[in-house]
Amino acid sequence: MLIHQTVHQLQTLNLHGMAKALSEQMAQTDIHTLSFEERLGLLLDRETVEKENRRLKTRLVKAKLRDLASMEDIDYQQPRGLDKSLMRQLSRCDWVKEHHNLLIVGPTGTGKTYLACALAHKACLEGFTALYTRLSRLLPEFIISKGDGSYIKRLQELAKVDVLILDDLGLLTLSPDHRRDLLEVVDDRHGRKSTIVTSQLPVKLWHETINDGTLADAILDRLIHNAYRVELKGDSMRKLKAKKQKLLTEKE
Repeated sequence: MLIHQTVHQLQTLNLHGMAKALSEQMAQTDIHTLSFEERLGLLLDRETVEKENRRLKTRLVKAKLRDLASMEDIDYQQPRGLDKSLMRQLSRCDWVKEHHNLLIVGPTGTGKTYLACALAHKACLEGFTALYTRLSRLLPEFIISKGDGSYIKRLQELAKVDVLILDDLGLLTLSPDHRRDLLEVVDDRHGRKSTIVTSQLPVKLWHETINDGTLADAILDRLIHNAYRVELKGDSMRKLKAKKQKLLTEKE
């Protein structure tokens, strides 16, 4: 009876890992061969693991990553110019700790978004926060937030994220408001957090795409000067996978 009360108290205190571990211990016939200190240590270890798993789950949910991507599943077989040594270096997340940025460019379908999500996923595993967003949706949303008074709060939220993915720069034609809002985002994060930008356009064309000399200089200065670059090439991986699947189907 006392054990049931203890388990209930642990659950009430939100020590669910310890509660589960204690119940499991009592079901083990040889548990009494361990000392009190050893059993307590096992309970604390279980609680620590459970809490970290819950934190990780929360980070991943809040990250809203578009792709269920991981570093282990990155395809290095397709000839797309992906530097495996650089990816290993980035997977250590030192670039996040040092508040550096990452620019991923290449033709459509070469896996830019997947790589960005895989690196953000790895950052979440290492205890950092992340958020995926498409620029073509984020920038128009700012217009609404200015109208309902949540603009500053939204900027503050974005500024706090350790790894922010800005997907598909150049897909949206930037209005004057878009340019200023983008500058606000990157300026808040410059030297404090890490930003991943993906684009179908080479970096050398970004200035022209932003289409405002002064703002382009300010935006790119904050994004590029401390950034790692991943430049992909080759055919669309989606098309290649579709062709392989078709060939397999025909063989069957």
